[in-house]
Amino acid sequence: MAFKAVVVDIDGTITYSDRSIDCKAVTALRSLHVPVIIATGNVLCVVRAVAKLLGTSGIVIAENGGVVECGKVESDTSHFKECKEALEVLKQHFSLERLDLENRITEIGLRRNFDVEEARKILGEDAPVDIVDTGFAIHIKSKKINKGTGLRRIAQMMGLDARDFVAFGDSPNDIEMLEVAGFGVAVGNAHPDLKKVAKMVTKGEHGAGVEEAVRELMERGEIR
Repeated sequence: MAFKAVVVDIDGTITYSDRSIDCKAVTALRSLHVPVIIATGNVLCVVRAVAKLLGTSGIVIAENGGVVECGKVESDTSHFKECKEALEVLKQHFSLERLDLENRITEIGLRRNFDVEEARKILGEDAPVDIVDTGFAIHIKSKKINKGTGLRRIAQMMGLDARDFVAFGDSPNDIEMLEVAGFGVAVGNAHPDLKKVAKMVTKGEHGAGVEEAVRELMERGEIR
């Protein structure tokens, strides 16, 4: 099968742990002749800037699937109230610092300065929201929204199927994206839970892993 597009996470996948861009990934992604879509927990304005910097298609998935852009912007704010309610509960137990307050519209981003496992216990298993630690920020997000739902919508907007995509990631918030894509790649530094659902786990970490997978898939004729 020849895949028709690539979707790639930013932090930890094409960047190092200090968020500096790994140029190996940029070179590899720019060598492709298929659309490259950025998918991240970051807000839309940040993702647009990264897409411009990388020289990708400009098609993006932001806020962990809550916001997508492909010619037009779509956002699902229908579950934001649930996120705010969860935040109010957690504020009774932790001193929380919100991130991107003015720009984040479908979920809540928080500084990584509290115990995530304890927060999950406080909210309980039946809570309508997930608390996701990406290693760079903590997100309170609806269980009904994720990068997988975002990828399905972007694929539809592009006239494709999610199975037409190769997906690259490193974090638990990439799990659904790799599951719905036709081929999932976890870079070498990825979280163990992501490696379990990936069809390829690279030896290289960060951008070196992206470069490794792109090279192998091109040699196999599965992407161009």
